[in-house]
Amino acid sequence: MKVKTILVSQPAPKTETSPYFDLAEKQKVKIDFRSFIHVEGIPVKEVRTQKIDLNNYTAIILTSRNAVDHFFRIAEEMRFTVPDDMKYFCQSEAVAFYLQKYVVYRKRKIYVGNRTFPELTKLIKKHKDEKFLLPSSDKLKPLIPNELDKLGVDWKRADLYRTVVSDLSDLENVFYDVLVFFSPSGIDSLFKNFPNFKQNDTRLAVFGNSTIKAVEDRGLRVDIAAPTPETPSMTMALEKYIKDVSNKK
Repeated sequence: MKVKTILVSQPAPKTETSPYFDLAEKQKVKIDFRSFIHVEGIPVKEVRTQKIDLNNYTAIILTSRNAVDHFFRIAEEMRFTVPDDMKYFCQSEAVAFYLQKYVVYRKRKIYVGNRTFPELTKLIKKHKDEKFLLPSSDKLKPLIPNELDKLGVDWKRADLYRTVVSDLSDLENVFYDVLVFFSPSGIDSLFKNFPNFKQNDTRLAVFGNSTIKAVEDRGLRVDIAAPTPETPSMTMALEKYIKDVSNKK
């Protein structure tokens, strides 16, 4: 069956140069975007129950832009002035760049990893005497605390935001040829919104092993999987699939 419509379970790209727009134009398909999940800040009253005293920490570990936003939100709501000598350990250049929204970059001690958390731990290891705070969501990959525990550093997790299922009720009678998912939370959202979802002829495009497992655990079929050596990105996997089905007689 040919592909004419695709729903990507993420917000629409903010840049006009997104490969999704190129894909839509080249393959003559309609691509819509909709967040199946979203992030909400945990109220400061709840954060206080975690017994977090921001004065106790000399370094902040930042794994995402959400972590940046919610650390500074909570600092403001707790009336905590972040000291100029605070050290920031950012998982990627994108996170470090985003930090400039809150601090004067060139005047701060900022350490930048190479995208993965194990890469960032190499930098953390060089500063083992610091007291680290990890601003986190309610859903934290076990890899992160495991890596920090292995280092033997003084660290504490602070849940500052949570992942929440978005209301998709307006999509109840809307059908797409392909649904695109990037996280197990997206699959959870699908079933919380539509408990009786049946896949039928809908193709599922799925990114990452944990998401593939979440799909299969629900008894659904993975039709398009990424990343692979041949298709390292989701748009490449979609394009290959569209071409393959178009060439079938």
